Amino acid sequence: MEGTTSGGDMDEGRRTVLFRLTTDKGIRAHRAFSEEYTRVAQQLRDEGYEVAPPPGARHYERLLVVGGVRTAPHAPTARVLERMFQRPVANLLRSAAEMPAPQGERCDWAPSSVVLNESELLMIARDAASHSGEAAALCLDELTLDQLHDDLMTLSRKYGRTAPVAVFQEANSLLQQVQMNLERTRSPKQHTRLYYAAAQASALLAAVSFDLGALTPAVSFARSAAQYGKTIDNGPVQAYAYGMLAFMAFWDGRPSESVRLTKTGQQFGGLGDTARRRLYAIEARAHGHLRADDQAQRAIRSALEQTGERRDELHDDIGGEFGFDAARTAMSNATTCLLLRDSTGAEEFASAALALLSSQPEAEVPIAVSGPASIDLARARLMRDEVEGAQAALTPVFEVPPGWRGSGMMERLVAVRIELTRPQFRASPAALSLAEQIEDFNALSPARRLGAQSPLAIEA
Repeated sequence: MEGTTSGGDMDEGRRTVLFRLTTDKGIRAHRAFSEEYTRVAQQLRDEGYEVAPPPGARHYERLLVVGGVRTAPHAPTARVLERMFQRPVANLLRSAAEMPAPQGERCDWAPSSVVLNESELLMIARDAASHSGEAAALCLDELTLDQLHDDLMTLSRKYGRTAPVAVFQEANSLLQQVQMNLERTRSPKQHTRLYYAAAQASALLAAVSFDLGALTPAVSFARSAAQYGKTIDNGPVQAYAYGMLAFMAFWDGRPSESVRLTKTGQQFGGLGDTARRRLYAIEARAHGHLRADDQAQRAIRSALEQTGERRDELHDDIGGEFGFDAARTAMSNATTCLLLRDSTGAEEFASAALALLSSQPEAEVPIAVSGPASIDLARARLMRDEVEGAQAALTPVFEVPPGWRGSGMMERLVAVRIELTRPQFRASPAALSLAEQIEDFNALSPARRLGAQSPLAIEA
């Protein structure tokens, strides 16, 4: 049979160099050869080369016999064989008799034993040039990444003055751009920048999904933001995402889970004072839902104490929706006080928030902060039976266009509407009129049109 001829010189003349090298390396059997081939092929694939699967058993046996194949293996296969044995594939298919092993030694496949001619060197040089060209082509222009960064920063900063539907569309478009560009670069540095951008876009989609009353997608987007942040070990991004998850947990009737999530968020590294202030304010709200007065007041104090100079890029340099300034902190604390039925504290914090916002140019005042603060002020006044004062506080709220009426405003107004059902208001024309205005206002909100049925943000 083939390969069993008794004459040693004849056998050696029929066997290829590949036969000798696989035998000396202990991978003569097709299974062992295929395993080593697959391992080396994966290394080359990781380096960006195109590779082919290992040769089948019959093809492999032909490669071990001189003249067994009519043409040399194609480049994707040859590339793996040359890496395995450190020889040009043409040499591997020559007769083993032409390249005897040194006396007293088994055949060596180290680079020092390779004999190359000029054409082979040129082929290797061309392969290297081709691969380097492919690698360069798979590296994005830095201006593309700079533009993504600028677009996300602009969207975050105009978030509070942009209709939620428009924010969603733009954030979704940016996330798609990021995902597409991740497939176009092999640069680890650029991957880091793109995952950071993906985390920001996902976080904005979480916030706007919540504003639109879509809690389930909001949670999913927040988790995606956290995962992107984990991929690049970015503490501030993860902290922001956990704050969103905590916020949505108490909104969904799980305040104990919300407290746990804020505690986790506070443990991430690299957080500035703004990030910590935000997490403490959310924790205070969660304690408020639990009617845990002491813990809520402690968290409020902790939030107010975060006034140092520690900064992070996301919450401070990019800011906008990622920021949490004094006005937003005061607005959140007002809501916490309402949960604790502390009308005095609620009115003080809500008034402080509105006073801080009044010092800003009107075009820059975020409706997402001014609206809730005004509603909280109205409810605090109703808790003291001041219907006219509540009406005055709600006047600017009723002027907010339908497209800007997020779920946070809507649910707060529902809480005000419930406040108006108390017995002392039933005979009041002013109270009845205010209740009707609230119902008409909520009917046109995007969240209501989407069929949102989330629990109240502020419990009655």
